[in-house]
Amino acid sequence: MASPNQSSSDEAKTISETLIPELPRERGWVVDGDIHLLNGFWYPKWVIHGLLALQHHFKPHPNDVLLASYPKAGTTWLKALLFSIVNRAKYNGIMHPLLTSNPHELVPWLETYASTNPTNPRPPDSFLFSTHLAYPSLPEQIRSSSSSCRIVYVFRDPKDVFVSFRHYHNKLRPKESSSSSFSLQEAFDQFSRGASPFGPYWDHFAGYYKASIQFPNKVFFVRYEDLKTEAVFHVKRLAEFVGWPFSEEEEKEGAVQKIIDFCSFEKLSNLEVNKNGSFIRNLETGRMARFINHAYFRKGEIGDSKNHLSEEMREILDQITQDKFNEIGLI
Repeated sequence: MASPNQSSSDEAKTISETLIPELPRERGWVVDGDIHLLNGFWYPKWVIHGLLALQHHFKPHPNDVLLASYPKAGTTWLKALLFSIVNRAKYNGIMHPLLTSNPHELVPWLETYASTNPTNPRPPDSFLFSTHLAYPSLPEQIRSSSSSCRIVYVFRDPKDVFVSFRHYHNKLRPKESSSSSFSLQEAFDQFSRGASPFGPYWDHFAGYYKASIQFPNKVFFVRYEDLKTEAVFHVKRLAEFVGWPFSEEEEKEGAVQKIIDFCSFEKLSNLEVNKNGSFIRNLETGRMARFINHAYFRKGEIGDSKNHLSEEMREILDQITQDKFNEIGLI
């Protein structure tokens, strides 16, 4: 006889396997697999498995912090910053886990864990998580006004996001994959019309921005570019928001700047673990993938898209962005 957990897991898998074939689909970017349109956003099959498991079984704790982002919008950097902020009293520079582990190993990805643990989709021994899910796709248990789970969302110029996302996928894509022939123009066309993994990007950031206006004590919205240019100011705001503010003594001792320097692109990208290391991630039951750490570190620059996109491409994305800004009142 199957255990209750096994029965629940089988039921959840049956629901997703029945649902997915009925969904609109587009060609995926990384491996030979489609992305599927669910409630306005495009997700790979395994993400939908995790999404459904989270919606049915995730139980947030009062002190949970969720880092939300579109892929390549600053996720790796924010993971390092948040991990260092909330653990600064626990670790010193010599023993710090970031010296030997990639930020993505230290801050678990919710939908990935949930896809392989559908009946208990909460990663153990952690209150700091990440997600690429759009705001409407988050479990109601997290979005509820009664939930004390705090959400940090980082937004980045869509032009730089697209270029970084494209390069990231090129690093991960198997040479023998049919997706290897996926051209820049094809990827751009999908991204600009919103049919890219986890997209439409503009609806993705709009959902979190609106939530930050409605629930300012619950959702923290920050631009990647602002964080780069005014790091001390925004890191202090971030620490206060997640419940780990810097004391006057810490500020006098330069604790804020030390964390910023420690988590800088130059520091992290030159660590041995991030130059030559890798880690294995379970994407769904029976399927594992190895992720090379250096794929998460490219340039981290503002405006690098001008070196890769035509003027026409940049103008198209700028116009879509401006239209969305006007629609939601984001300046």
